[in-house]
Amino acid sequence: MEFRRVMGRFPTGVVVVATRYHGRPYGMSVNSFASVSLDPLMLMFCAARDSSTWPYLRKAGRFAVSVLGAGQEEACRLFATKGADRFAGLSWSLNASGQPVLDDAIAWFDCVVADVYPGGDHKIVLGQVLNMREGVDGSPLVFHRGALSGLSVNGFGKA
Repeated sequence: MEFRRVMGRFPTGVVVVATRYHGRPYGMSVNSFASVSLDPLMLMFCAARDSSTWPYLRKAGRFAVSVLGAGQEEACRLFATKGADRFAGLSWSLNASGQPVLDDAIAWFDCVVADVYPGGDHKIVLGQVLNMREGVDGSPLVFHRGALSGLSVNGFGKA
């Protein structure tokens, strides 16, 4: 599809959006993620309408975002695989509000669902940020031209 190919020229960061519903963790990889507002603190992500994870995120009404680092390609692929046991074999824990986060992420956000809007074949989810923190030091994982890689910053600071 031409739109996907052309949009692939724009690199995006990759995150895992996760929640706990009735004691069970649910999560998915997302590359449509961005900051929205500083007052109040808000971010957004998009979830496919046919996502098997989105209904649990919506019902729970809250979620955590784990920002993936350059070495987390395997986790990204696992959370994008339908039917996979996405938390098996990964180091993760519950944050202070009880939401699942990946232990080796480079940053975390703890959010409540503030609003949801239709967006074609996706839902646009606005989350109000309740808490956040930096994680392990490192470069972010990016998705560019159909591939995952670590971001390298040449000449402008640490990679």
